[in-house]
Parts: sequence; structure tokens; C-alpha cells
Amino acid sequence: MSITPFKPKAAADASSRVAALVSAASGIVLGKSDVLRLAVTCLLAGGHLLLEDLPGVGKTTLAQTLARLLGLSYQRLQCTSDLMPADVIGVSVYDRNDSQFRFHPGPVFTQVLLADEINRATPRAQSALLEAMEERQVSVEGRALPLPAPFFVIATQNPSDQVGTYPLPESQLDRFLMRLSLGYPGRDAERELLQGRDRRALLADLEPVFGVDDLLDLQRQVDAVHVADALVDYLQALLARSRELPGLAHGLSPRAGLALLRAARAWALVHGRGHVLPEDLKAVLPSVATHRLVAREAGVRAEATITQLLRTVAVI
Repeated sequence: MSITPFKPKAAADASSRVAALVSAASGIVLGKSDVLRLAVTCLLAGGHLLLEDLPGVGKTTLAQTLARLLGLSYQRLQCTSDLMPADVIGVSVYDRNDSQFRFHPGPVFTQVLLADEINRATPRAQSALLEAMEERQVSVEGRALPLPAPFFVIATQNPSDQVGTYPLPESQLDRFLMRLSLGYPGRDAERELLQGRDRRALLADLEPVFGVDDLLDLQRQVDAVHVADALVDYLQALLARSRELPGLAHGLSPRAGLALLRAARAWALVHGRGHVLPEDLKAVLPSVATHRLVAREAGVRAEATITQLLRTVAVI
């Protein structure tokens, strides 16, 4: 696929549109502009987002907010222990009038899919999302059915020590471009939340900041963000060093490297640049890499490993 050269002022225009989106979303998801900016970066990069946090901190609200501000169709899939793959993809039902089976699409046929509490679903149900997330299509009775564009999965995950959770397999974790955590709001944001209008009522009043065509255009612009050879050298040095750290069972894969590069391009675009800087890689590295690193033994934290990685690999 040929990549259109970056147009003059395109980066500045993209940055202003993203700033308007983050500003509008910050009126609903209070005090989390940094997380919102990363979530939008994930969307522009064409990836999927995993939100891991305690219940009640705004994960579902974030997904609904982005869908409404972008004018995208939205479906929520509540994951439970009895969820079946057909509940995700859909099911064929026999129509007596036509004497044939008709396919009834499941919630995956949408532009923004919220898979709420994904680690409460069994591995069999979790795997139903794999093809959809990777291929942007699902297979039904020997047919490949395309999903809408854009297709963005936001999955929420409770901490693994909570009752009734199933750990996500590494193959599925790797399908998520980023993993983010909202955390508790700051004191001022929490007070505004407690004294202000209900978030659901505010969501109902939201108007799209820009449309689907604008979003698809921004996603195409990510491909045109320039990456210098020296930046690729730095990325390769980070990947190589991650495979040498003694506390890890294995380091970052080539696919993780592609994910980092894609996220860094989107982050640069969000900040009004048509080229990637080492700082862009550093900014997205924690959210892209932590869920892809597997510790060799208990007690080794991925966050500490990222810090060590950045400290020991010099910018080339």
C-alpha cells in the first residue's frame, strides 16, 4: 500500500482536532487528560485498548464518551462466566417463512465495542474476539464477514486478584495495542464529580466533535508520519535490551516493536509533528510494553523494568 506524503500543516490540524476531542472528553472523565490523550492515540494508531483498574473509576464512561464524541456506533458486551462465543459474534436462526437460516449479528458488529470485565469471561469466550481484533472480520459458517470501519475494542479488566476472574492469555493481551489505568481521581476532580451532574446525563448532551470520515483521515495520516533511520536504531536497541534483562522470561517481540512504532507515530501526530522523536517512543513505551513483558519470577514489576530499559538504553 502506498503512503501519501505528509501534507503541510496536516500535523497542526490533526493536533488541534485531537485537542478539541480531549478537551470535550475531559468534561466527562474528570482529571484524566493524559489517559484520554493516550486512548485517542491508541484509536488513531488503529489499535485496541485494555483498561485495567478497580470497578467504579470511569472505565465504561471513557468508552461511551469517545464513541459519542466521534459519532461512532457503540455496543457494550458484559462479560460473564456463562458468556458463549455466539453471544459475541452472533447466531444463525432458522426462518420458517423463507425456509433458510438467517444470521443475526452479535455486538461485535459495531465501531466501538466495550468488552466490559473481559477477564470474567471464560477463555473460550475471550478467544471469540481474537479474529475480530486482529483481522477486522469474523468467520461465520465458512464465510468471512467484515466488521465496520473503524473498529475499536475497549476492554475493561478487573485486577487479577479479584474473585471470579480468568487471566487473559498472552496471545490475547498481545492484541491490545495499549494497556492503561485510570486510577482514582484527584481531590478537586472527585469533588466536582460528587457535586456535579450525573455523568450519564452529561453523556446524553454530548455532540460529536468530528465525524467518521475525519477519524479515518487521521488514521491514514499516521502512516505518513516520518520515521528516521536513527529512530529505528533506537527502537531496535530497546527491543534487544528487553530480551537481555535477567528478570524477564522473554523480551519484546518484533510485533511489539511494530506496535511501538505505530503508537509513536500516532503520538507524534497528536502533538502536531510530522516526524517521530525519541521522546514519542518513550511516552508510549509503558502503555504499549508492560502487558507484553512476562516476569521470570514473582515480584518483578513490568513498570520497574520499563524504567530500567529507558535508563540503560541511550538515544542513538
